[in-house]
Amino acid sequence: MKNTSEPSLENSPKLLDQVRAKIRLKHYSIRTEQAYADWIKRYILHFGKRHPRDMGASEVEQFLTHLAVQGKVSASTQNQAKAALLFLYKEVLVVELPWLDNVEQAKTPKRLPVVLNRDEIQAILLRLNGTPHLIASLLYGTGMRIMECLRLRVQDVDFKRHEILIRDGKGFKDRVTMLPVSLAPILQAHLDKVKTMHDADLHQGKGAVYLPYALERKYPNAAREWIWQYVFPAAKPSTDPRSGEVRRHHIQEQSIQRAVKQAARGAELNKAATPHTFRHSFATHLLEGGYDIRTVQELLGHADVSTTMIYTHVLNKGGKGVTSPLDHL
Repeated sequence: MKNTSEPSLENSPKLLDQVRAKIRLKHYSIRTEQAYADWIKRYILHFGKRHPRDMGASEVEQFLTHLAVQGKVSASTQNQAKAALLFLYKEVLVVELPWLDNVEQAKTPKRLPVVLNRDEIQAILLRLNGTPHLIASLLYGTGMRIMECLRLRVQDVDFKRHEILIRDGKGFKDRVTMLPVSLAPILQAHLDKVKTMHDADLHQGKGAVYLPYALERKYPNAAREWIWQYVFPAAKPSTDPRSGEVRRHHIQEQSIQRAVKQAARGAELNKAATPHTFRHSFATHLLEGGYDIRTVQELLGHADVSTTMIYTHVLNKGGKGVTSPLDHL
């Protein structure tokens, strides 16, 4: 007779369905859902398809140590795996694991962020056109993360106050950043084109967009309202992987990453520039301009000022505030 306490992966989707349901109840992103489900599957397979309920802290420690020692994963990857397994036990299986003291920690590299100077920023922006240019300009001009920018809704942009409201940033926190004055007319012209596209969608009986936190059930017509549309919608509608509905989502980050990489290559920069590099440059240039670190911390949405402090280390490199002894010869 088959042992039901050791289900095959044919049974594990039932467990993963519970995981997905709990993740959606807590309004985690689809990326988190996919990552957590993947780590839980890897955990089950690592121990010969045993059910997680029949395992505990010892197995979690073994798995995380295996990732660090044999898998040689980064500290952030190990932390994601740990978060997934703790979520499984605490939120789905309702089992409290004791403190994981015996995990071999993956080493966290002490790396400073890549920062572009103003000439390098301009060189990249000059080689971008259309929507990629506008997005890259917003990333540098506001300090937003790439996904925060792509998830902006029409109602999040306040042209009168020159402010942008960033909803559900990292840690599910809202914050406000500036809308650069020089970008306001360009962004307004962009939204005029998006409005024309949205009106055409409505005319065809479409025009709905994904709404967070079950707002669609509470306000059935809100999904088609202009204020809820994405500032940077995709060129074509796509199928929502969770609901199966066909909607117009925001554009994919990969397209912006490719455009920035190509522009940096065209500018012949000797630095690895990505969309996130604009955020690093935003913070560093504000500190160079004399803005206080607490202000920069709030604009970036850092929970702890120690995270923001890394940019002060960038300022102190390359001779900033220190004179080389060679120059005294």
